[in-house]
Amino acid sequence: MMSWSIIEYRKQMAANGELGHAMEAVKWGTDYFIKAHPQPYVLYGEVGDGNSDHYCWQRPEDMTTDRHAYKIDPSNPGSDLAGETAAAMAAASIVFRRSNPAYSRELLRHAYQLFEFADKYRGKYDSSVTVAQKYYRSISGYNDELLWAAAWLYQASNNKYYLNYLAKNGDSMGGTGWAMTEFGWDVKYAGVQTLVAKFLMQGKAGHHTPVFEKYRQKAEYFMCSLIGKGSRNIQKTPGGLIYRQRWNNMQFVTSASFLATVYSDYLTSYRGSLKCAAGNVAPSELLSFAKSQVDYLLGDNPRATSYMVGYGNNYPRQVHHRGSSIVSIKVNPKFVACRQGYATWYTRKASDPNVLTGALVGGPDAYDNFADERDNYEQTEPATYNNAPLLGILARLAGGHGGYNQLLPVVAPVPNPVIAKPKPAPKPKRTPTPASSSSPITINQKMTTSWNHKGKTYYRYSTVVTNKSYKTLKALKLSISKLYGPIWGLTKSGNSYGFPEWLNSLPAGKSLEFVYIHAASPADVSVSSYNIA
Repeated sequence: MMSWSIIEYRKQMAANGELGHAMEAVKWGTDYFIKAHPQPYVLYGEVGDGNSDHYCWQRPEDMTTDRHAYKIDPSNPGSDLAGETAAAMAAASIVFRRSNPAYSRELLRHAYQLFEFADKYRGKYDSSVTVAQKYYRSISGYNDELLWAAAWLYQASNNKYYLNYLAKNGDSMGGTGWAMTEFGWDVKYAGVQTLVAKFLMQGKAGHHTPVFEKYRQKAEYFMCSLIGKGSRNIQKTPGGLIYRQRWNNMQFVTSASFLATVYSDYLTSYRGSLKCAAGNVAPSELLSFAKSQVDYLLGDNPRATSYMVGYGNNYPRQVHHRGSSIVSIKVNPKFVACRQGYATWYTRKASDPNVLTGALVGGPDAYDNFADERDNYEQTEPATYNNAPLLGILARLAGGHGGYNQLLPVVAPVPNPVIAKPKPAPKPKRTPTPASSSSPITINQKMTTSWNHKGKTYYRYSTVVTNKSYKTLKALKLSISKLYGPIWGLTKSGNSYGFPEWLNSLPAGKSLEFVYIHAASPADVSVSSYNIA
């Protein structure tokens, strides 16, 4: 979900200086997946045991519980787990295609192998890793994950095999049959249907159009149910929040809102409308719905409570989270024993000693009620799958309501697997002169917003640097003077500024944008040196 957010809203994240952080977070996960996949048909799916881990309340540094690792392989298959991991690897390979092509290819290789493993040796992962049954039972089975993996592999590789797989298996695996009102870690159908609808709108369906139309109808069934205009609408609390279940309801709020956000943009760029039982709906209604959900979870609700820890004035202070609730090992290194944590820290009624900034907790009940108590795990437990879909929605909303063409994001072509004879690389031409009227680099600045704070007016300036040449721009060094505030989107090196960490070159005709804020007229920005290769 983080990768999907970056694929759709990379530009908006970059403009806010968050793209590097988002990519770092994805790589932290995919590095782990690479380690967990040591052979084509072996994937480690769990470390530790839910029963013994839950028996203890300790900081991670103090844990002494068994770290047994559980794997799936041809004799003990897990198509849902292998399929989901293949989807994650394929999506991430798109994220790193420009900035780290070797890593991108490695991720795609793992994705190909994992999909083949999932499809060839079919079975539910919790029949093989039985210790997972009590905590993460695969209720929906593995068909949704096989289709989900195929959709991401097609998007990452452009290989028609995966497009054909979606068409051929859509009916038998439920992709065209299941009308959904939820999207989550177990049930991927709504996500598959949204992606396939995108392929259809992009004109990629070809002779598969009739099958892909059925996927799209089901995607729209889901969207209509969210905004209350379908034949079976999703339940909402009196305050307007999506309500699916008592335990960690927020996961369904963010995942559904993400799908509504991207689908709104797909339809806008396709110049289409949403066809609901109640009539045609403008795509902007989907984005407004997603915004209403985000506003609710950030504090615009009957309790005026922010369900994101650390955000606003009134947020959960007793989060059901071991590391957050026990004093940091840096403050007090004394060992906290397994059961001692429950006696000393779990039952303590005070605020958490460590604020789990940014975490999204389970949230309120069906009537907007919420009890901020550590043992109320159904409402106060955070989860990564609550936060992950939120990334893209926030980036989209922060980017404003401009006309983004999200349907056809700029994706570098998939590297050609054919090995050609290497040509001698031309020597780069170094140009240490400032940009002039004949320079291949243009710099355009504009003020995008201003506000008053304590009697002082602050301005936000956006600066776009464009490579006007027919070759790739490398080793760019900018000189910036008369800058009196923070800057986002560049890396400072000595007295000059270079490409941000997620970018190492600028292809012909492409631009990069950076922003800065200060209480003065625009800074002086010029090019001090660059290479054209």
